Order: sequence, then C-alpha cells, then structure tokens
Amino acid sequence: MQRTASNGNGGASVTVLLLTISFFASVRAFAQTAGDSASSSHAASSAAYPLKVSFNGRYLVDQNNAPFLIVGDVPQTLVTRISAADADAYLANREARGFNALWINVLNAGPYYHNSPDDGSTYDGIRPFTGYSAGGSDTAHYDLAHPNEAYFARVDQMITLAANHGMLVFLDPIETGQWLPTLRNNGPVAAREYGRYLGNRYRRFDDIVWLNGNDFNHWKAPADDEVVKAVALGIQSADPRHLQTIELNVETSSSSDDPAWESIISINGTYTYSPTYFQMWHSYNHAPVAPTFLLEGHYDLMDYGHPVDYGTPSVLRRQEYWAMLSGGKGQLYGNGYTVEFLSGWKDYVDTVAVSQLMIWHSFFTSLPWQDLVPDEDHTVVTAGLGDAGDMNSRASGTNFCTAARTPDGSYVVAYLPTPREITVNMNSLNSPAIGKWFDPTNGVYVPISGGPFPNNGERRFMPPTKNRGGDDNDWVLLLQATAISR
Repeated sequence: MQRTASNGNGGASVTVLLLTISFFASVRAFAQTAGDSASSSHAASSAAYPLKVSFNGRYLVDQNNAPFLIVGDVPQTLVTRISAADADAYLANREARGFNALWINVLNAGPYYHNSPDDGSTYDGIRPFTGYSAGGSDTAHYDLAHPNEAYFARVDQMITLAANHGMLVFLDPIETGQWLPTLRNNGPVAAREYGRYLGNRYRRFDDIVWLNGNDFNHWKAPADDEVVKAVALGIQSADPRHLQTIELNVETSSSSDDPAWESIISINGTYTYSPTYFQMWHSYNHAPVAPTFLLEGHYDLMDYGHPVDYGTPSVLRRQEYWAMLSGGKGQLYGNGYTVEFLSGWKDYVDTVAVSQLMIWHSFFTSLPWQDLVPDEDHTVVTAGLGDAGDMNSRASGTNFCTAARTPDGSYVVAYLPTPREITVNMNSLNSPAIGKWFDPTNGVYVPISGGPFPNNGERRFMPPTKNRGGDDNDWVLLLQATAISR
C-alpha cells in the first residue's frame, strides 16, 4: 500500500483523501453490526486449514480439497493499533459480512504507517524487541535476536481471535515498507534466525499463509532481496506446512516477478493500481503455474496510487470483476480507515463497497469459479470490448470488457464497466444457453428473453440501460448452458 511522501521508501508523493460520510450514507454503525451475524446471509468460513494448492495449480483448496475463494480484508495494523476487545468486535463484523481472510502485519511502525509510533510499539506501549539502543528513534535500531515476549503474546492473541472467527491470516513477518533498514542492519544470518523464531512460534496455527514483503521496491537489489528472503527461509525451515507468497514493488508487480523466490512461494499475488487485467494476465500466464489473486489495488475511502484514482464503489467493482475474469481466484479488499485504524474507523466499517464485494462473492460462489479461464484472445467476446487503455490508464476511465468461460462450455461470464452491445461466440458453450444480466450493485438478475439461445454462430447482447447503483451502469452477462457438464 503506497503511502505519503514521508514514508522514506522513495515512492512518489501521494495524497490520502478520506471521502465524506455523505457519500457513504448507507453505511451501518459498527456497534450495531459487529456481532450480529444474523444480519448477513454469509456464514463464517468452514475451511479446514491449512490451505494447499489445487491439483492443477490454479487455486487454493482446504484440507478436504474444497476450493477456497479468497475474500479478504487488510487490517494490517490490527496487532498494534487497537485493543483485543475492539479487534474481536471488528473480526466478528468481518465474519458476519462474509470475509474469510485478513492481511495482518506482525510489525508496524511510523512514519510508513503514520498512525503508528516510530518505535513500532503497540497503542499501549509494548515494544516488539528489547534492547532498544540508547538514543534510537526508529525501528532500524532493533536487534531481531531479542523479541519481546509481551509483544509477541499480543500477536498470538490476535491470531487466535482471527482463528476463532474462521479467518485465514496472510501474516507478514516483517513488512518491508518500514522495516527494511532493520533487516539491513541485522543482516541475513540474524534475519534467518528471526524467521526461524516466527516459524517455530506460529506453526501450531493452522490458519496462516506467510505474506512477505509489502511495497518491496528494492527487491532488485541483491543484498536487500537476500535479507528479506532469509526471513522466509527461516520460517520455511521451522514451518514447512504453511504456504508463502510475497508482495514486491508498489504500483504494479506480481510475486513471480522475482525468480529468486520461486522455490519459496506457492501463491502469485498481483499488485496493481492500473486496469487490473493487465497484471492479472501476467500473473496467470507465469510458469510454473500458481494460484493468483488480487493482493492489493485501490482502497475503499482512499485516493492514491499511480495512476491515481478514487476508491469509490465503482472503481472497486471494476477491479473485483476484472480480477476474477482475468485469471484471479480471489482478492483482498482494503479500507482507508481500517488499514491503520484511524480515528473514527468504527463508522466506516460497513460501506457500500463492502456490501457490493459480498455481492461479488455470492455471484462467483454460485458458479464453478475455480474453473474459469480468461478470454485473453477474445474468442468468446468478439466485439464490443471497449478500450483496454494501458498501464497508465485510470480504472475509473477504462471501459474494457473482460470475459471468461469454463473449459467444459457450461458457463460464459462477461463484465461490462459501461453499457453497450457485445458480441459473443456462442460456440463457446456446450449446448443452448439461457442468459441473464446481473446487477453488481444489488445482486439482482435480469433474465434475457428469447432463450435458450443456440450454441452456434454469434449473438449480440445489450444490457439494461441502468443498474441500481446508477454510477457507471456496469453489468455482468451470465450465459449458462442447458446441459451443465458438472
């Protein structure tokens, strides 16, 4: 997550803009929803952790081989910025909404996380390491060989709470936005021992995937890559049963871009502020094959990134549907208030974007989402694709239609950010098909009259004029074969 110019990571200056309450007039009060699971149709995750990679390498499954669609939140500073009681209420809210995953950092510090103390201490003053050098003013002065038991007991507590709410935890052992100088000062041997310490401590938790890096802009520098990798190797030596991944440089990257990590990571996280499909296709086509997901993109209630865009519900819907129809198998949603638990965060937990993310989740889990193959060569949707733009285009200004199909010809799905006629190659389906338009703003299906449509030749489809959201009037086309192969 890219932050202010004072973060010291060499990134360009950006501005955080917290959108007005009036724009999100339909948000619900945190206190009324935090523990009210009855207010949501989504059940807690019943996954049997730890997760593993599917037989074909394309998605994640649990211990019973049930496909696991990632629908995650990014409370990166959960360990340090709020009490256990508030964390439990927050997690209960996320469980009730339907989230099944979280990105949590073991360590947080300012100025990168500007709501955190420069010494990385918790809100109640517990430092992560003992032996803070005299006169030290930032995390670079810490000796990783001296973890503070009181601090890591707090980490234990938060991971236990997440487990109690059925959450998968993408656990960042030492995020590199702020803590890379600490790793440099300690060196690869101490970094590996720190990783071994974490691996031994957290291997008993089933609900973990190790997420290394975070805006790791210096991964191409061999010495920096070595010291970050040393932590991962230390974890791997003590905890080989949990999957690992890494987030590389800010703005646009995939975990697989760094070949030095190929033997360590099993998941290909995609990071982009550009129109999502470009980098998702890159991740999907990487060899060896690995599950890919949208690790980070635009955040709800924030304005940042290059290209800069507002984190409106419309922008978030685009990146969500583009990601799933470009090879992704899930995503992490981010919120400008809860990533750092800013003052007033409880009023911004249940936003319009969260409700629409759960509509996205319900739509794809009603399908064999794990089998969707992106229509990269445009043999499924052959006309009406719109303008794909380029890596410098803003998501809000790009109208490209992404599509995917199941290999057995049972389903075709296409996402239109703006309404227009598209042409579909009906030979993509295994039998005559019924058609529906899906409104991603309220989850309502609109049947297309005249079906079942023959599964030969080409057919044009035009969405209804307006969706319920009324912003960009985006729609999803769903074609379902009458002879489902599953």
